Amino acid sequence: MKEFSLKYGCNPNQKPARIFMADGSDLPVEILNGRPGYINFLDAFNSWQLVKEIKEATGMPAATSFKHVSPTSAAVGKVLPADLKKACFVEDIEDLDKSPVACAYARARGTDRMSSFGDWIALSDECDETTAKIISREVSDGIIAPSYSEKALEILKAKRKGTYNIVKIDPSYIPEETERKQVFGITFEQGRNNYKINAEMLDNIVTANKDLPKDKITDMIIALITLKYTQSNSVCFAEDGQAIGVGAGQQSRIHCTRLAASKANLWHLRRHEKVLNLKFAEGVGRPDKNNIIDLYLSDDDSHQVLAEGVWQKYFAEKPEPFTREEKKAYLATLSGVTLASDAFFPFSDNIEKAAESGVSYVVEPGGSVRDDLVIEAADEHNMVMVFTGMRLFHH
Repeated sequence: MKEFSLKYGCNPNQKPARIFMADGSDLPVEILNGRPGYINFLDAFNSWQLVKEIKEATGMPAATSFKHVSPTSAAVGKVLPADLKKACFVEDIEDLDKSPVACAYARARGTDRMSSFGDWIALSDECDETTAKIISREVSDGIIAPSYSEKALEILKAKRKGTYNIVKIDPSYIPEETERKQVFGITFEQGRNNYKINAEMLDNIVTANKDLPKDKITDMIIALITLKYTQSNSVCFAEDGQAIGVGAGQQSRIHCTRLAASKANLWHLRRHEKVLNLKFAEGVGRPDKNNIIDLYLSDDDSHQVLAEGVWQKYFAEKPEPFTREEKKAYLATLSGVTLASDAFFPFSDNIEKAAESGVSYVVEPGGSVRDDLVIEAADEHNMVMVFTGMRLFHH
């Protein structure tokens, strides 16, 4: 296929629209079902690069949930503990533990479910039946993967009344070294960002604490590759083989950190026994459950869930109050979380904010005139901080 005509571009008024290879060669993708749009393909090609790189760097199958050209999360195929399965709404999926790629997507989708609503999915490995079963019951726009099992393809083709977007990509495709795009009729040209993120770039530990376990190196790699395909400025929190909070596209570094921290906090709070023990009324769907859990965990809106006449609509039993003090105390027990930034931290306030969310490991480029103050703040919290020397802006 030399080109693919799109219904329209970013918006319905932007016509005509298409994707094609400038050199006239065949596209490296096949459209197996549906009719993906302009934004779908932007998500597809960015998300595929992300999971491909994570797989190459870690040796583990990877998945990501993408929305508007940034990941909501990315994860490798580690088996989910029982509480995380319940928090991610996949405790009923049979054979989940036997499918690393399904575990990866369950983690990625379950991290920030509100942002993942209507996501684009990328898998580093073949989409199997178990993964397709998870996808089949979520609100999603489409998927890109190197291959699909026969049963998985059957399940996915039935989604959205037969219109679900399914894209197969040639895993051996390598783009040209130079990339170009146009803005306001002017062509921009640059070399592709082929910088390899791996354990070798994590040897410059600048803090007094230099104890960096192997699993935390993996978390750093996942967080950094996630940032490589996140709209800048960006910050990523990671734990247990997955990104648990992504703060994307903010003009201020501290706002990136606050946003990512708030998402990471929600990910942790969703695993609290009070949330896991919520008794929902029969017939309440996953999107509604997610929205209600979000309100229940919000300091400002939790009273709306518990108000008379409201909780009966969603719950079989009235939930116990989950006070601000209880949530703060629970978050204060956390540790071992990794924080990555796509550029240097200009002020130590980012470290102070990270410490409130259990961050023990930090990775960033370094290079600020205030690096000494940032390192000092990390030392005060006994954190391990790595300077990579490499910025990862993505626009």
